[in-house]
Amino acid sequence: MARTHTDYRVTFAVLATAALAFSLLQSLIIPAIPQLEHTLHTSESGASWLLTAYLLSAAIATPILGRVGDMIGKERVIVAVLVALSVGSLISALATTLPVMLVGRVIQGAAGAVFPLAFGIIRDEFPAVRVASAIGVMSAILGAGAGAGIVLAGPILVHLNYHWLFWIPMMIAVIATLCAWLFVPESPVRTPGRVSWLAAVLLSAWLVALLLGVSEAPSWGWGSPRVIGLVALAVVLAVAWVWVELRATEPLVDMHMMQRRAVWTNNLVAFMFGIGMYAVIGFLPEFVQTPTSTGYGFGASIIQSGLFLLPLTVTMFIGGLLSGRIAATIGSKSAVIIGSTASTGAYLLLAFAHSEKWEIYLASTLLGIGLGLAFSAMANLIVQAVPPAQTGVASGMNANIRTIGGAIGAAVMSSIVASQILADGYPAESDYTKGFLFLAVMTVVAVAAALLIPRSPGAGAAPDLAHHLEHAELAVVPGGSIAEY
Repeated sequence: MARTHTDYRVTFAVLATAALAFSLLQSLIIPAIPQLEHTLHTSESGASWLLTAYLLSAAIATPILGRVGDMIGKERVIVAVLVALSVGSLISALATTLPVMLVGRVIQGAAGAVFPLAFGIIRDEFPAVRVASAIGVMSAILGAGAGAGIVLAGPILVHLNYHWLFWIPMMIAVIATLCAWLFVPESPVRTPGRVSWLAAVLLSAWLVALLLGVSEAPSWGWGSPRVIGLVALAVVLAVAWVWVELRATEPLVDMHMMQRRAVWTNNLVAFMFGIGMYAVIGFLPEFVQTPTSTGYGFGASIIQSGLFLLPLTVTMFIGGLLSGRIAATIGSKSAVIIGSTASTGAYLLLAFAHSEKWEIYLASTLLGIGLGLAFSAMANLIVQAVPPAQTGVASGMNANIRTIGGAIGAAVMSSIVASQILADGYPAESDYTKGFLFLAVMTVVAVAAALLIPRSPGAGAAPDLAHHLEHAELAVVPGGSIAEY
């Protein structure tokens, strides 16, 4: 039984541990994909589905389980998804064939709901003046954990084996599950209703069609009938999903909420940032591992290549730690603008200044600062823009859109980098330059979207939020739960 008197700092430690387990599993698998092709007797395309299936599962489960958490209680749902993360990791750790490991990855992906559920618990349970900084750190963990996964994957693969890419996160997930069950208080905030299963099916269908199309585009060809057909199908299903949601009495995702300027602008920024983050995590290690005999690259080992992303991981997490103070000083909108601008500079550095190691480290540091500032500030802006009853769905969709952007970004980057393979089997340096320039353009769009975000309070933002929450009107529905403010 969950305790209702747990100190919020203990609750935060549990939520952060749960978030770390999920975040690590986003990227730990990436450096192992070439090895898994041989071990699991599959193709490069087959092995790449170990990442795609995870992202796809997260994209589908996150908004649905975020809504369920709002309805029946966030604590019990977060325990359930952590159990799924533990079981999925166990299956993948024991797997010796691709289908079995894919099953494990799909089950793991359901834990993407950890983030909207955690945001909701923080908003419901934490002192108002701590909400901004706590949400900022949680958001930073999502990106920093992904960077840490690349850093840790090398030593694990070299000194242990690929099974430990799942054993280690499983142990973290089991600890987080037990602690969540024992210490995380059940939120009093409820949104009575039901899940719109037609909307859930349509949401799942268009996400599957879209991510399948963009994931296979590098091998099928972007102009192939199958890719065009899947993307067209995704568009049709997405339109049908929006139509159903607009007419539903109890929508899965409130489209009127999504139309709020503070929500759609942040979602657009999240999409662009997702494109860049996942592409860099996937392709920067490959770039630095390229032998110097090609005229570029550093011939780095799998461990050394991970270290190039260490500054990104560290600065991103520090940015999350300082996010509350930054929001109170300059405002969350300014933090998103600065973060987007810094990220643009990082991608331009990678495109035009990548012949020396220090240039890569500098770009990694700058990108970590940009991602840390923007991710943390976006999460705060989303949570402040919607009522507590919609926190789970709104923050879940923001994280979801970032995931979709990541899948698209990785696919587009793969197509650009693989467009011209040299005689020695490595991509041309010019294609990496084009790829990093593409990412820079995406963050320029993010800067433009960030400028459209409604101005949030500057200095004193946290106290203003505290005042807002203190004076919120709570409507108690039958059964004693709080419906909305």
